[in-house]
Amino acid sequence: MPEAGGDVIYPIGTSGSRVILTPPVLDHLAQHRQRRFWQAEAGGQLFARLDDGDIVVTEATGPRPADRRGRTYYHPEKSAEQLEIDTRHPQGLHFVGDWHTHPQAYPDPSASDLASIADAVRRSRHDLNGFVLLVVGTLDPPDGLHVSVHDGKVGYRLSPAPATRVELCPTPGKLAPRIRFI
Repeated sequence: MPEAGGDVIYPIGTSGSRVILTPPVLDHLAQHRQRRFWQAEAGGQLFARLDDGDIVVTEATGPRPADRRGRTYYHPEKSAEQLEIDTRHPQGLHFVGDWHTHPQAYPDPSASDLASIADAVRRSRHDLNGFVLLVVGTLDPPDGLHVSVHDGKVGYRLSPAPATRVELCPTPGKLAPRIRFI
């Protein structure tokens, strides 16, 4: 199992399973934060390796040129999303959920965000108990992230493991893998 070294780890209740966001994913999300008033929402899909009950998120896709985006909305191009799933699955990467940005420090999913992820869980063919919904705010991770798991009916908000902290380097878009114990 991966160890904390830049990863942000979210235990899933008492199951022993965890959602683990790796540095490349955190870097991708940081590049698309809405920190300026003219920046549109961005989003994409999350792909992971399943490792002994852990969901190790190793890739975040999007945004794509055909996505429809505005300050307070994001509508992905569905055919492009399906192509991403079809090309990654043979590589051992599983679609595990969606991410998108909100122009707020501490993001919360909207009612339409929750309905969308619930619909995705119900309509998809998969062996997972649910999908991850990740909303990226303007603050550095993990404070500026909303991470939850949805089973198609109910969403469960996750909190980061206490020893997990990631600091952004002065260079935009690059993460410093440091652990800060709280």
